[in-house]
Amino acid sequence: MATTLTPPESLDWVFARPRTAKLGTVTASGAPHVAPIWVARDGDRIVFNTGADTAKGKALARDPRVSLCFDDEAPPFAFVIVSGTAEISEEPEALRHWAGVIGGRYMGEDQAEAYGERNGVPGELLVFVTPTKVVGVLDIAD
Repeated sequence: MATTLTPPESLDWVFARPRTAKLGTVTASGAPHVAPIWVARDGDRIVFNTGADTAKGKALARDPRVSLCFDDEAPPFAFVIVSGTAEISEEPEALRHWAGVIGGRYMGEDQAEAYGERNGVPGELLVFVTPTKVVGVLDIAD
């Protein structure tokens, strides 16, 4: 039987292991845009970085509304969907720090510094998502 999670339980599930998020934004024409991203956690906020000139970066600068979907594609299946508002920062020290945290989370701590150097540079944006709604369901196929 499926289990519905509370918002805090949902975020704990998301960050129990590295899961790629699918980020939904709104383009200038109003069309949806979805792209995979790596994320980290800052308390109740979700953090990621992206290039200022990417479709994601341009969409976020124009409209801070986002959706993030995390899922487990293996039976019995699970998902968490986060709706929220994005805040953008270009502060160099924070950008480098979080780029390292994110890279280390997905690629291993031994790679954190290299990812901080690679992705914590001018032209990159640091994005903090404050959730406004979180829905999580485990064991969908049970």
